[in-house]
Amino acid sequence: MTIRSVELAAWFGHFFWPFIRVGAVLLTAPLFSNILIPVRLRVLLGVGFTVAVLPAIGDVPQLDPLSPAGLLVAGQQVLIGAAIGLLIAMAFQAVALAGEALSITMGLGFATIISPQTGVSSSVISQFLLILVMLLFLAMGGHLMLIQLLAESFHTLPIAATGLGGQDVYALAAWAGEMFAGGVLLALPAVAVLLIVNLIIGVMTRAAPQMNIFSVGLPLTLLAGFGVLLMILLPALPEQVADLWRSAFDALRRILNG
Repeated sequence: MTIRSVELAAWFGHFFWPFIRVGAVLLTAPLFSNILIPVRLRVLLGVGFTVAVLPAIGDVPQLDPLSPAGLLVAGQQVLIGAAIGLLIAMAFQAVALAGEALSITMGLGFATIISPQTGVSSSVISQFLLILVMLLFLAMGGHLMLIQLLAESFHTLPIAATGLGGQDVYALAAWAGEMFAGGVLLALPAVAVLLIVNLIIGVMTRAAPQMNIFSVGLPLTLLAGFGVLLMILLPALPEQVADLWRSAFDALRRILNG
């Protein structure tokens, strides 16, 4: 059996173009982009996901990957995959923002560790909330919804030189407002309670100037912060992050559907 170069290029292109989009998702989406995941494992996951979504892919352009037209198609696949991953990542960063605000208000802004998700330094409260949210994401089947959305994107945005436009990129950037709003809503009850505690401590220091504010204020603020975290924030966390993820997936579907 002889295999011509044209047939080999067609087979290669049928796998190569979807692999670029899948790889961009794995590089940007939460959980899959964790720095603790080895590069070889990510490549194997990319190959496995690409093989899984091949039945959902229609016709692919028969282009040389190194030609100008091929580079344009590859750039569109990277843009689409990165848009899918980044929007879900922004939903996770809302929880990180809430944790940072809570840590600073509690007086734990100095307690930082290296994040296993991004590799940068962040507060311990932020890391605690991110781990909980990651477990909730897996428990709710968010990773399966992400893979399903990736497979659907090949129907709504087929592999071609055209795909996401300037308006879609603007809609993706505009969703960052939802990220900040979600972070504020998550941290607002705890920040409000800690503000009241700080006001009480301020009144106490005015009434009794000889009282050591550092020996009384910091333990009281930490106690109130952990109490609010356990009694107010954590019970409401699943419902609030579920609403945030629902908004993120709906925004993604609107962007992918044009």
